[in-house]
Amino acid sequence: MTRPSFPKPTALLAVVAMLAAVLASLSAAASAQETPEPTPVPISADTFTLTILHNNDGESKLLPDSDAGFPGVARFATAMKQLQATAAEAGAGVVTLTSGDNFLASQELNVSLAREGALYDSVALSGLYDAMALGNHDFDLGPEVAARFIKGFDPPVTFLSANADFSGEPVLQALIDDGLLAASTVVEAGGQRVGVIGAVTPLLPNISTPRNVVINDVLASVQAEVSSLTADGVDKIILVSHLQGVSEEVELVADLAGVDVVIAGGGDDLLRNEGDTCMPDDEPAGPYPMLVADSTGTDVPVITAPGGYRCIGSLTVTFDADGNIVSHSGRSVGVSLDTTPDAAVQSGVVEPLAAAVAEIDADVIGTSEVDLDGRRASVRTGSSNQGNLHADALRATAANLAAQFGTPAPDVAIQNGGGIRNDAVIPAGPITAGDTWDIAPFRNFVVVAEVPRETFHVLLEQAVDRIPGAGGQFAQVSGFTFTYEPAQPARETDRDGDCSLAGNPGSRIRHVTLDDGTAIVRNGAVVPGDPVVLVTIDFLANGGDCYPLADIEFTKLGVSYQQALANYISQDLGGTVTAADYPEGGDERIVALVAEAVDLPTAVQVTVERGDSLWRIAARHLGSGERWREIFDLNEGRVQADGRSLRNANIIQIGWVLELPAE
Repeated sequence: MTRPSFPKPTALLAVVAMLAAVLASLSAAASAQETPEPTPVPISADTFTLTILHNNDGESKLLPDSDAGFPGVARFATAMKQLQATAAEAGAGVVTLTSGDNFLASQELNVSLAREGALYDSVALSGLYDAMALGNHDFDLGPEVAARFIKGFDPPVTFLSANADFSGEPVLQALIDDGLLAASTVVEAGGQRVGVIGAVTPLLPNISTPRNVVINDVLASVQAEVSSLTADGVDKIILVSHLQGVSEEVELVADLAGVDVVIAGGGDDLLRNEGDTCMPDDEPAGPYPMLVADSTGTDVPVITAPGGYRCIGSLTVTFDADGNIVSHSGRSVGVSLDTTPDAAVQSGVVEPLAAAVAEIDADVIGTSEVDLDGRRASVRTGSSNQGNLHADALRATAANLAAQFGTPAPDVAIQNGGGIRNDAVIPAGPITAGDTWDIAPFRNFVVVAEVPRETFHVLLEQAVDRIPGAGGQFAQVSGFTFTYEPAQPARETDRDGDCSLAGNPGSRIRHVTLDDGTAIVRNGAVVPGDPVVLVTIDFLANGGDCYPLADIEFTKLGVSYQQALANYISQDLGGTVTAADYPEGGDERIVALVAEAVDLPTAVQVTVERGDSLWRIAARHLGSGERWREIFDLNEGRVQADGRSLRNANIIQIGWVLELPAE
């Protein structure tokens, strides 16, 4: 299958485009409709029009939350079914896809796991999709839960991941044998065969729990599936990938050939056009769709949507007789809080789930005298009082159980910021069991072991390697303090492979001192002495987040990190979290040593925050969004702390540090 650049449209197509523009403007004006009508594209004898409906990162946001802007899965189901029906009425073939992170460890999921039969997430999404990709969070609770989710669909649907080898996990290999898990599939839409390929992030072993699932090269795996589908006569191919951010898909497309459309997942990225209803008050990362040239020079539409069932992407593409896209139009549709919930999903999922969650939320286990800061930007960049509370809970658990398990008294404890999930400030006042589930939803268990001082030093270098970016491996600590210099070289590991050292070993950690005054690291050098007794969670002990602990034998204490937190608040603290012990803003457990400020005659710096774009940064700091080009020119190609660099003006990452003109 050849992929030439888009041919110029014929006169007929030009007229169609004009009509489409008029109809689109009329549709946008009809803002009172819950689901705007798609632009009809006539199908001639030698063309085929396909509407691709998609979402990603549902992440178990099944219940509505009007304050946070989440409509709930029952309203999402209604909106998706309306879009499917109206696209079909317009004469297009329709295919509905999702690009992964279909569920997420949470209070809602734990309610679901405790019941018999299919997970509520499976029930809610059954019948909506033609194929579904797998994301990293779909493996967070191990292969068995991933398999339970997949088997819970009625009717069955095929899940996709071309670059994952599942043969080492019998429960997943059985799904391949049953046709429920595959590298790619062919969907019949409008009388035509459409190929769909899946791909998952190569970071999967480091950020999730796939156990013996082996992740292969994304590009080679996808290109092999393209060749296989093409040999089978399929000339319309969609890639549904979960690479952790649309910028990753943009980079992938440049090396691909033969893929017509790419649906990205994992980044919660907003692509939107003027008049689109998806999160209209937020600044988009780019237009919907983004057009990216592949290795043959062909423009490939790249699309994605914010997660949590808030938005649905709708891309309509017209193919010529040779399978080349000759026209496209798209929009990002918001799921309105005013949408009527789907009756079956409302009664079968939302109502029983809401009742169970309400019961957990009503269980008060203590009170706090101070606001507890669990925001993502806080727990992944510095000392946080909620992070301190959680690390202290791990250490207290190990101390309480030391005699029972025959383990030594713990010296230190570490909780990674990525395992703290509530991303919110819990206001002073009652703390419920539901709060602890929001904070600690994963199936992480408390573990303890003696760790050599040299290993502990490397661990801490790993913990701060993403600064000033907000990395999930950042450590919230108990039993010790440490200082580091963010201006010094960061540790470089092979995050796409086996976490081996891939460059500088890191020289940021300056001092590490136990609470009893014992020096572990002084002036950047390890002080010889006995190992430290470390308490952490099994995810990190198994090498998650590239922590260098996989070769050490830990003792599992049989307590989840959620239960450790709940027990610590209700029992060890006697039900009261005091402002004296957990002051607002954290304490001095972690100190970043900042060099003396110097004058910067030509530029100043700004850190990218959630929702930022170059336009928004320019408007905020330079007085006009139209000056975004100056920021791009100053920063293009400059390597950031996460190893990536600014290559596309539409793609910037949270935590990147950008230089601005001095004024």
